[in-house]
Amino acid sequence: MVRNIIFDIGNVLTDFRWREFLQDKGFSEEMVRRIARASIENVLWRELDRGVWSWEKLMAAFIAEDPEIAAQLHQAFDDMRDIVVIRDYAVPWVKELKAQGYGVWYLSNFSEKIERECREALAFLPYMDGGILSYQDRLIKPDRAIYETLLRRYGLQAEECVFIDDTAVNIEAGEALGIRGIVFDTREQVQKELAAILRA
Repeated sequence: MVRNIIFDIGNVLTDFRWREFLQDKGFSEEMVRRIARASIENVLWRELDRGVWSWEKLMAAFIAEDPEIAAQLHQAFDDMRDIVVIRDYAVPWVKELKAQGYGVWYLSNFSEKIERECREALAFLPYMDGGILSYQDRLIKPDRAIYETLLRRYGLQAEECVFIDDTAVNIEAGEALGIRGIVFDTREQVQKELAAILRA
């Protein structure tokens, strides 16, 4: 029996709108691509979510990828307000599931800097029962340990959980532990798949 719904945050309950964020700062399309290659699309970005490196160390690593755009990288990321914005349905959806009696949790690769600077995007958190933002435990999806930590910390049984995430590899990691998963495409698609699971 399903008792708990676990949500990813980025591109599920919020938009991670990095391209629009950079465009809003006035960067050309060519510069957006260069900034992204040095940072967001680089494996180094995972360290932002892991929370082990300092922001200064991470920025130095981004700059080392493309030293000619050091000033633009600082302009882009010294202030990251609005890189993440809440989706209109996020709070009502969480409230609806809570009203139906389900535990509602979060499990997200998320950085301390973005949490601090985009706090209004996380307005649904007070309505949830708990969860993990990756930087807090220095673990990231799809590492097995982050799922195990969530289950252990809150006394959850894997077979009683459904995990919703926009990345298939993250769903597969949860399924390896017995957590049923739904790959997010649209809210409507997830609601249909979730309803089928809950009826079973």
